[in-house]
Amino acid sequence: ATAAGLVVERTVLPRPRGLSRREATVDTVAFGGSLATSEAALIAKKAEILQLGATLDRGQGYNPTSGEQYAPRMARAVEAVESLVELGSGLGKDRASVERLRGEWELVFSSVPHGIFRSSPFFLAIDAAYRGAGVPEKAELFFKLHELQTCSWGVSKIGRVGQTIEDGMLLSEFDTQIFALTVIPILGWFKLLPTFGGCVVTASKILELTDGPKPTLHLEVEYTTAKPVPGLAGLGEWIWNVKVPVNAVWKLLPWNKGNAPTCALTLVYLD
Repeated sequence: ATAAGLVVERTVLPRPRGLSRREATVDTVAFGGSLATSEAALIAKKAEILQLGATLDRGQGYNPTSGEQYAPRMARAVEAVESLVELGSGLGKDRASVERLRGEWELVFSSVPHGIFRSSPFFLAIDAAYRGAGVPEKAELFFKLHELQTCSWGVSKIGRVGQTIEDGMLLSEFDTQIFALTVIPILGWFKLLPTFGGCVVTASKILELTDGPKPTLHLEVEYTTAKPVPGLAGLGEWIWNVKVPVNAVWKLLPWNKGNAPTCALTLVYLD
C-alpha cells in the first residue's frame, strides 16, 4: 500500500480454514501452523480489500467524473486499507528495502480518481511537476481530460496494471484494449472495428529508497515503450521496438526548466 492510494499484491492470499475461539488463532496451509489473532486480522482485512477491489473493478467502478454511484463502497475500501496499515504497523510490516520490493506486483485497488493506470511514474511525475509549480489543480484537470479522451464511448479498456522492480529499475505496465466493443446499438450485433491493443510500459530508474517508518521510493522516468499482450492483436511488430525518450524530451520543454521527470512513492505497508 502506498500513500498515493494504491494497493498492490505480490503473493496469493492465504485462505484461513477456521478461527479457534479458545486460542484465537487461525490455521493456514501457507504458514504451516497457527497465527496469532493480529495475523488473522491482517488476513481478514486483506480478503476484505480484495473483495471490495473486485466489486469496484480495482477502483475504476467509482468515477467522480460521471457520478457518485459506489461512493460509499469506495469509502469502505479506503477505510479497510487504512485499517490494514494500522494493524500492520504494530507488527513491523512497514520495513522495506529494494531487495524486499524486488519482483512483480499487480494492482488490486486504487482510490485515485481518473484512471487506475495513474500508478505509472509517468503520470506521477506530471502530478509532481504541477504540484512543484504550485498549481496542483492543473494536474487534476490534465488527468480528467486524459480520461475523457481515452475512455469515452468505451473506445479503450484498461486491463492488467502491474509493476516490476528489478536491476535498479521500476517497470510500470498497464494493458489497454482498443475497440473492445464496437457495434451499432439495437441495429447491429456484429463488430464494426477490430479489437487491438498492447501493454504500455514506463521504465524508471530507482534513485534511492529512503529509510524510516514510511520508506519512500524516489524514481526518475527514463522512457516509455510497448509490448504485446498474449492473445490480443497489436498494431504490428514495428511498434514493440519503439522507445519514447521521455527523460530527454521532458528536459527540453521550457516549462520544465531542464528538470528531470521525477516522482516519489511513499510505502505505508509491506509484508
